[in-house]
Amino acid sequence: MTTAPGTVLRAFNDAGLLTAADVHVATGLARAADEKDVHVVLAAAVATRAVRSGSVAVDLAALATQGAQALPDLPWPDPAGWAEEVAGSRLAAAGGLVVEEASGLVYLQRYHHQEGQVAADLRARAALGPPEVDEEVLSAGLARIFPGAGYAEQRAAAEVVVRSRTGVITGGPGTGKTTTVAGVLTLLAEQALAAGERPPRVGLAAPTGKAAARVKAAVDRALDEIEARTPASSDRAVVDRLREVEPRTLHRLLGWRPGSRSRFRHHRGNRLPHDVVLVDEASMVSLTQMARLLEALRPTARLVLVGDADQLVSVEAGAVLADLVAAVPERDAPGRDTTDHDAPETSGSQDGPASQDAPAEAPRPAPLALVRLRTVHRFGETIGALAHALRVGDADAVVAALSAGSDEVRWERGNEPEAYLRQVLTGQALDILRAARTGDDDATLAALHRHRLLCAHREGERGVRRWNHLVETWMAEETGLSFYEPMYLGRPLLVTANDYATGVLNGDTGVVVASQTPAGVPVRMAVIDGTGGRTRYAPSRLGDVETMHAMTIHKAQGSQAREVTVLLPELDSPLLTRELFYTAVTRAERQVRVVGSEEEVRAAVQRRVVRASGLRQRLS
Repeated sequence: MTTAPGTVLRAFNDAGLLTAADVHVATGLARAADEKDVHVVLAAAVATRAVRSGSVAVDLAALATQGAQALPDLPWPDPAGWAEEVAGSRLAAAGGLVVEEASGLVYLQRYHHQEGQVAADLRARAALGPPEVDEEVLSAGLARIFPGAGYAEQRAAAEVVVRSRTGVITGGPGTGKTTTVAGVLTLLAEQALAAGERPPRVGLAAPTGKAAARVKAAVDRALDEIEARTPASSDRAVVDRLREVEPRTLHRLLGWRPGSRSRFRHHRGNRLPHDVVLVDEASMVSLTQMARLLEALRPTARLVLVGDADQLVSVEAGAVLADLVAAVPERDAPGRDTTDHDAPETSGSQDGPASQDAPAEAPRPAPLALVRLRTVHRFGETIGALAHALRVGDADAVVAALSAGSDEVRWERGNEPEAYLRQVLTGQALDILRAARTGDDDATLAALHRHRLLCAHREGERGVRRWNHLVETWMAEETGLSFYEPMYLGRPLLVTANDYATGVLNGDTGVVVASQTPAGVPVRMAVIDGTGGRTRYAPSRLGDVETMHAMTIHKAQGSQAREVTVLLPELDSPLLTRELFYTAVTRAERQVRVVGSEEEVRAAVQRRVVRASGLRQRLS
């Protein structure tokens, strides 16, 4: 191809398909490999764009075919031969790009290596075989920790995970994931005690500080319930020791290094000391983070990943949890009655009885044990029906649940959401202000947590910034006050960065309230509702905070509110997806209000977050 790469890349940049950063990376790779073929340089640019968009690879044939239909004026390469052209290029020979012949996917070398590493490490862990289990101790523990039919799902799930070196517990909000996790940790500690070993060293982590602290608090509550069902003092001591586990972000667990986003203190040459590592909110874990975690684990250490595979995925490249869940075939849990349709769906790396029709060669063990918890204990019937319809992608059932006329689910279909939301949002803001004036932390935070307005975008007509401004404008009209001062009384706060000096974490929420000094001088304080409890700070001590009359759905992931309003984005928004809609709806405990047209609702159900990845194929 004799056309200058710069000319072609400029055309794609002008059309909005490539950014300047994509072009810069591609041309840098081309210079390093002395690559002159414009189609190869374009492939490097779109592979870079794919990573920026969350994928780890790009399907060149599909991209060129769809692109030629949508933007026929651009100089698209031949879809049938583009990947082959890249495979024979200097850039591929130099390792800058990698073409997978089986799938046709094209990777930047770094992400191809990480994907292969994750698959190889999971396979290597499975090849070690299941860990030894004291059957008598396990049976007694399961019966005590998960008694009766009400705990049937969690009991079966915990047994699968305890028998596995790598386990995944997935399920929607309110399905008992934390109860299962606390039980698994207790069962593993009891196994160590029965074997005469020291208590297991447990690493409890999550992608964000807020999520890590939240899972710690939830696990401690579940341990309280387990301890109440544990009469023996020795068994109670096992539970008590688990409370000493310190929650950490994945970066802190691995040993974050200043100036590096992808390399850590713990790696293959310096393994983590933990016997068990549990990662919550695993849907937010990127491919790079998972690769670094697996290489840092000791081969015999247990790994338990917990999360909802149907929620929004990592903001960085990869959809690892979704890939893992999709890759593992279904299999009945040990001892499960196959007529029990309420038991969780499970699969795993333990081999069951061989089929008479099976070939003589033993099948390769599955790379992990998978448990899906199905029964929802948190929502009412209508919210549960809406969440289920979203999860399975049934647009008619979603519309039916929205139209049911239930107090739990309301649907506002008009084109002017201000008309529907002004009273709701202004009423809540006024309640927060009145409580903040009294300095009553409990009443103020109760008013804050009563309702959440969730938006897809930060900017635009349906974005967080505009709706925060609208609420402040309506408040000014109602009260005659101005809200220009940064820390005005009654301002709802969202913390946007971790501050380990104060203990305030990204995702914590709070309100500016009235207070006074010991001498009686009126002052304002920020009461922050963190996972560890409520704490007051001088506003000047807080670093990165935003107003939170509205917040993005991404920021809301992992949190709950009594009532939730979901403001769907416009039809042409790339964020209008099933995962976004599902994540927003499942933030509600008692009531959800959806604002959007039927066309937008149906479009959201039909659109999936599609991230090109070969991980599930490597593991299947």
